[in-house]
Amino acid sequence: MADEKILVVDDDANILEVIKIRLEAEGYQVTAVESAEKALAKAREEFFNLAITDLKLGSTDGIELMENLLLINPDMPVIILTAYGTIENAVQAVKKGAYSYLTKPFDHKELSLQIRNALEKQRLMSQIRDLETIIQDKYNISNIVGKSEKMKKVFEQIGQVAKTDFTVYIYGESGTGKELVAKAIHCNSLRAARPFVAINCGALPETLLESELFGHVKGAFTDAHQAKKGLFAQADKGTIFLDDIAEAPPSLQIKLLRVLQEQEIRPIGSDITQKVDVRVIVATNKDLAKEVQEGRFREDLFYRIHVIPIYLPPLRERKEDIPLLADYFLKKYSQGLNKKIEGISAEAMRKMMLYDWPGNVRELENKIECAVALCKKPIITPEDIFLAADNREEQIKALEEARLEFEKEYLINLLKINKGHVARAARMAKRQRSDLYYLIKKYNINPADYR
Repeated sequence: MADEKILVVDDDANILEVIKIRLEAEGYQVTAVESAEKALAKAREEFFNLAITDLKLGSTDGIELMENLLLINPDMPVIILTAYGTIENAVQAVKKGAYSYLTKPFDHKELSLQIRNALEKQRLMSQIRDLETIIQDKYNISNIVGKSEKMKKVFEQIGQVAKTDFTVYIYGESGTGKELVAKAIHCNSLRAARPFVAINCGALPETLLESELFGHVKGAFTDAHQAKKGLFAQADKGTIFLDDIAEAPPSLQIKLLRVLQEQEIRPIGSDITQKVDVRVIVATNKDLAKEVQEGRFREDLFYRIHVIPIYLPPLRERKEDIPLLADYFLKKYSQGLNKKIEGISAEAMRKMMLYDWPGNVRELENKIECAVALCKKPIITPEDIFLAADNREEQIKALEEARLEFEKEYLINLLKINKGHVARAARMAKRQRSDLYYLIKKYNINPADYR
């Protein structure tokens, strides 16, 4: 309860003080203000779990204030207090988004009950959203396919570490499925009902990455028009997955070390630290021990994250899994494209077994997807898998090339529509802002060009 913050707004200083004292006695963090203007300023600066406001605030209406507060934090329950209680006002307040409506003089026990119920409902709604994400994650985890001895060891390690809170260090080449393993660990852990938050440490510039991870207060830097809750805070009681940890800049490595040691974060521009309860999983496709030797990665951070290492072998080291993976992807994409494909020819499978798959499972999946899309017969042939000397390479672009072109064009159009505003573009694309910043960096696009 001590983590839950309540904003109280009333132009009667006596009532304001009474509510503040009583709620603080119950363990809440209370911010009390006398006007709508101050309330909105506070709501822009920091996150509140709940707001209580008087219906009459001088020239401002409490319902209008509520609507403005919900624009800042749509999930925040708002309780309205008034000495002018009528059925019409109650109905209007609830219709416009109020959680509940109490008339003055109110019974403090009733207010406490309303607060507890509102916060519990908020927690349940948050858990429902998290569970919906986890259900989708569990479906994606079925991509971890394998019967080789090396993959059996990986599955065994997942089962062993899932129920612990130790930091997990996943390493292996690109395309081996490190994020899927991280999700599998989370979904089989005691934190499964809480958030799983992932970020690629190499996808964002240093200043933006720090803000994404730790958050910032209003005015911490240019364009910081309101406070932002960082990913560590969002992952509280859950799991955070730091992919490409080797790409974290030195200044950020120091701060990550402190988070792991102290279990606390400090938003950019703030003097106040915040405790977080987060299970950390990291991944890399680099040899971190070598990075330490060459001075590119902190030795103390390396030993802090290298608690339980899990090695994901490249596909060339577990070729007995290729038929199983190929069959899985064949079923996945033939069903998705509604094409009846009976299987893969023996010659195609032979060539697949001889190929080294430098892009690992990701490359295999892409080739099967392309083969399903292009094949004209019920059996996948070697030519379908490895577009070869039948001139189809000249007639159609490679799938990866086509994807890259589409991705770049899509991003440009998205920025044009939203006049270069990345946050709005991310909402329209239903993606995290960090995903769009990664693509912006990847294609060397300047959002300001479209404003």
